[in-house]
Amino acid sequence: SIVVPQGHPLCACEPLTLEAIAEHPIVTYVFGFTGRSRLDAAFSACGLTPEVVFTATDSEVIKTYVQLGLGVGIMASMAFDPQRDEGLVALDASHLFEASTTRIGFRRSAYMRAYMFAFIETFAPHLTPAVVQQAIEARTPEQREAIERLLEPVLESTGD
Repeated sequence: SIVVPQGHPLCACEPLTLEAIAEHPIVTYVFGFTGRSRLDAAFSACGLTPEVVFTATDSEVIKTYVQLGLGVGIMASMAFDPQRDEGLVALDASHLFEASTTRIGFRRSAYMRAYMFAFIETFAPHLTPAVVQQAIEARTPEQREAIERLLEPVLESTGD
């Protein structure tokens, strides 16, 4: 997403383009973090060199810089909450950048506490404790593929 203050000129840009974004100072993730290399590749493929004025490893910092008027933010869509991020607007940029995948990792041998299952489900509601437990218990490629096939309709509908 491109995150801007309400009323920003990019809000009226239809369709949103990399050229239009590159006209503004940019606040985004540190290189090598959260898909930043894909962002750089997208601009480079269009022959553009964006002016990245600030970088951060945290989306909350990016949003704060945008609120302070230091630039437009480029960040993961999942990090934007319209109710919490009052005064900001997230513009869909999925057509401009290659998708990135966020992963949660844990040791298969770790004891999964209730809060861990709750966190995973908050992050990805389709990953219920039962599904996560099935994934933990899957030992063969065939068992893992069976779980993936079960999740395919959910993943397609969420765009994950």
